[in-house]
Amino acid sequence: MARYTGAQCKLCRREGLKLYLKGDRCYTGKCAMEKRAYPPGQHGQGRKKVSEYGLQLRAKQKTRRIYGVLEKQFRNYFQEASRQKGVTGSNLLYLLERRLDNVIFRLGLSSSRVEARQLVTHGHFEINGRKVDIPSYLIKVGDKITIRDKSRKSTFIKEIIERAGEKNTPAWLEYDAEQAQGSVVGFPTREQIDVPVEEHLIVELYSR
Repeated sequence: MARYTGAQCKLCRREGLKLYLKGDRCYTGKCAMEKRAYPPGQHGQGRKKVSEYGLQLRAKQKTRRIYGVLEKQFRNYFQEASRQKGVTGSNLLYLLERRLDNVIFRLGLSSSRVEARQLVTHGHFEINGRKVDIPSYLIKVGDKITIRDKSRKSTFIKEIIERAGEKNTPAWLEYDAEQAQGSVVGFPTREQIDVPVEEHLIVELYSR
């Protein structure tokens, strides 16, 4: 499975804001954005005028990095979004939000999407009683996401379950703390997606 293996903090510095890729560390003084809030590289601190294309590119790169999606897969999401009815930019975000790794993160069962992706890949979750280890799996309304019985014995998973109730679950999801089970009660609206991106810039970029 192709994935980004470089330094996560460099991605945040390049985009100029916290993408919360390293979970709890991002909320502490150890976060790279607290120490060096400028792009990485030799010329990172130099001022540079950003063109219209540059703004569009940064919007796309920022969205890719927030959701942990590589270039080819992101383009496929965009093409799928453009075929659907409605606003293409919003459709793109809806598809990204429906990824299983993102849903695990939204339910509070991981401290970051990076951690959620790893947990899914290691086969710790079931959907409707069936093990799913594909982070890009698109959830549907009515799906039940549970932690496998075998995984619940792990000390690390027990700690995750204990912390899960501390996070506010979005309205399109429900979390049962007693059962450590999540439910998809609907699809998100644009107002419920709190990612700091301007999706119309992505549409303009792919329309060039």
